[in-house]
Amino acid sequence: MRIFVTGASGWIGTPLVQDLLGAGHQVVGLARSDTSAAALAAAGAESVRGTLDDLGLLRSAAADSDGVIHLAFKHDIAFTGPGNFEAASQADRLAVDALADGLVGSDRPFVLASGTLGLKTGEPATERDMPSTTGPVGTRMSTARAVLDLASRGVRSSVVRLPPTCHGDGDGGFMHMLVDFARQSGSAGYLGDGANRWPAVHHIDVAHLFRLAVEKAPAGSVLHGVAEEGVPIREVAEVIGRHLGVPAVSVAPEQAAERFASLAGFIGVDAPVSSALTRELLGWQPTRQGLLADLDEGHYFKDAEAHYFKKTDSKA
Repeated sequence: MRIFVTGASGWIGTPLVQDLLGAGHQVVGLARSDTSAAALAAAGAESVRGTLDDLGLLRSAAADSDGVIHLAFKHDIAFTGPGNFEAASQADRLAVDALADGLVGSDRPFVLASGTLGLKTGEPATERDMPSTTGPVGTRMSTARAVLDLASRGVRSSVVRLPPTCHGDGDGGFMHMLVDFARQSGSAGYLGDGANRWPAVHHIDVAHLFRLAVEKAPAGSVLHGVAEEGVPIREVAEVIGRHLGVPAVSVAPEQAAERFASLAGFIGVDAPVSSALTRELLGWQPTRQGLLADLDEGHYFKDAEAHYFKKTDSKA
């Protein structure tokens, strides 16, 4: 297939492009800079220059493809500083609608990257659980539902829900942010008793899931890109503290905004997630190491030149 990928030079997009090309597909990636375009060319992919705001370009690129994988999201707007997740989600909805316009009635695949946060708390969420479309992640959840509804309009649509952390060497996402917060404050923080759990996956494992989805996921499929159902945040903080030589400490809820900035609303959520149905449906089997072992490798504690979400081509 000739597959159009947004976020093709990003954290998940980079191994995904390699996986797609290795399986014999052609890849056209959205690139908003010369650097991104050059990276795609070096990988053996084509590129089209533009951004998520170029709705006409997105529509035509989707129409010219045999399928679309939409990874890009305005993480720099959503999570830098105090963050504006709603604005990023609204921009994403417009981009998704444009991509969908290029695919309606074609029976071609459209795979959307979404999230697991907001599904349920306290027990593992499954692919059958549908999130609320209200609250802080409501707009993004509404977008995911709209993509699933495309199954009734002649699109082989699927949604891959991603955990809060897709980790690996070079990651600059939420784990990187927690390391930065620990450096700045002199302690590795967790909220309350830190028993709350986040699901996790290695970015190379989840890139492979996106390829399986575009190749064979049935229309209207909900998929969970989760390798570990739930890693206690206190254990994450303890590993971070050990590597930085600082204590792991409890942070009171009223101090969360000051300590965790744009992560304040997420850091204390207990949100385990199962991927059993996804593995059964597509034969997906994660093989990379888990989050705590990955943190113990030490690469998260090297001095980074720039925060991932601030990089020019972060996911877009």
